[in-house]
Amino acid sequence: MLVVLMKNQLLSPEQICQTCLLADPSGKPRWRQGKLCCAQRLPKVTESQPEQYQCRMGFRIADIH
Repeated sequence: MLVVLMKNQLLSPEQICQTCLLADPSGKPRWRQGKLCCAQRLPKVTESQPEQYQCRMGFRIADIH
């Protein structure tokens, strides 16, 4: 599940991505072949940390399970 990380909040991507030109038609981040193509992956600080991405709009996105 993807979440957008804000200072003290976790938001659903639909709240942020629906106005982004890079989002898919349903307003969700665009995945292609298992990769988030509207953001770049950030390096992990620890192995237990979830995958994190920096979207082109400047938001940080985490893939949590």
